[in-house]
Amino acid sequence: MRILRRLREKLGKRGVDAAEMLRRSFLVGARRLELEEVGMQLDALRERLKGKVEPYELARIVDEERRER
Repeated sequence: MRILRRLREKLGKRGVDAAEMLRRSFLVGARRLELEEVGMQLDALRERLKGKVEPYELARIVDEERRER
């Protein structure tokens, strides 16, 4: 992706690597989108399982699994 020369020069004067800044920005944006997607999937799963599993029973199952390891 091309960065305007003026912008690159301004960032360079302040010791900022424009390419690295852009790369980090993309990574942060991608991570945010991934988290949003996971959140939506979790909400959908939570809605599907609503009332099907008792929290106490789930805790008991998790405890049993941990003990077996």
